[in-house]
Amino acid sequence: MEIRIPEAIKERIGSLSEEEKKRFLENYKKALVVPGEAVGTVAAQSIGEPGTQMTLRTFHYAGVAELSVPLGLPRLIEIIDARRTPKNPMMTVYLENEYAKDEKKAKEIADKIKEVFLLDVCELKIDIENKRLILKTKDEDAKKVLRKVATHSLDDEEFIIEKKTISDLIRIKNKLEKKRLRGIKGIRRVYITTQNGEYVLYTEGSNFKAVLGIKGVDKNRTTTNDIRQIYETLGIEAARNAIVLESMRVLKEQNLDVDIRHIMLVADQMTVTGDIRSVGRQGISGSKISVLARASFEETEKHILNAGIRGEVDTLEGVPENIIIGQPIPLGTGIVELTLKRDALKILAERKKKKKETEELSSLLKKSIPEIKKYGENLNQEKIKKLLELERKGKNRKKLIEWLEKRLSENDN
Repeated sequence: MEIRIPEAIKERIGSLSEEEKKRFLENYKKALVVPGEAVGTVAAQSIGEPGTQMTLRTFHYAGVAELSVPLGLPRLIEIIDARRTPKNPMMTVYLENEYAKDEKKAKEIADKIKEVFLLDVCELKIDIENKRLILKTKDEDAKKVLRKVATHSLDDEEFIIEKKTISDLIRIKNKLEKKRLRGIKGIRRVYITTQNGEYVLYTEGSNFKAVLGIKGVDKNRTTTNDIRQIYETLGIEAARNAIVLESMRVLKEQNLDVDIRHIMLVADQMTVTGDIRSVGRQGISGSKISVLARASFEETEKHILNAGIRGEVDTLEGVPENIIIGQPIPLGTGIVELTLKRDALKILAERKKKKKETEELSSLLKKSIPEIKKYGENLNQEKIKKLLELERKGKNRKKLIEWLEKRLSENDN
């Protein structure tokens, strides 16, 4: 069987040796999907069955005991449901060469990234009796803010805010708690670790776009587990790759062997519209064209009622709708439509007979001219004509053609 290989793959295997190419083509042939294969059902089963064996444990990063990320089933559900924000958003921030080897510079970047609020660097005392707040700080950024809101200051490091009522005092305290001095919004903590001889930052919280804008951050390797932030920053193709990589990482952590093509199929369906859709009634299943397919998943009455109001027509091209009405599904043998004419067997038999005769005459022409003449004495006129036609297309031997033409004229007479 001739294998048609896409141009992109041809370029990649161009540098392989003949032995490696042969091995690659054998594996490529095994990996091809048979036309009519129910790839969606196979993918669903291949992911769903191992999913029942997944644990709910939490993964702790090596050397960062405080940073925990949910893996197993909860994380897989997060990805498949296309949640707006993950339960535990985090980033892995890689640094450029100049910063990756220098601990001091890595710490400077960590300080730039970490979100710092006013009360994180202030010592706060609440004087209920005198209706005032007393704040002490040595942080210069905090001092600039407090100078604007403080009633007065005792010295350069102690500030007093006085209010007329307790409710006003509570209100100003709540505002001060939310006041961010520096850092990137959403990054609550930053941990510095070493990996393969370089410093790497792990963040609790995620703000992908803002972190990529920090000088010294390696934009090519830095990543986040928030797939929507990847989509908003780098586009739908990057989000599709993130879905595949995150899903495979979750499965590998649990030592579950699932072929990446099943995950790729799910990722393709989630991102094919140019936006990230969940695999559920709010996404892929709820947006199917078929009324019966939508109704078979969830909210049956709603889908059928709305379809009736709108006057929708179901063309019965998918799997669920054909199962519901009890006719063959358009998969496997169901995709083949074959009609046999009454005289088809007779025509096929005649074609087979002619093909066999042609093959016999072609093999006869491979022999020497004396042998052909010997066999040709017993051939009828139809076979001599065919033999003459094949010889003219093939070797075109003059002596043989003359003899065959003579035999034809003799028969005519």
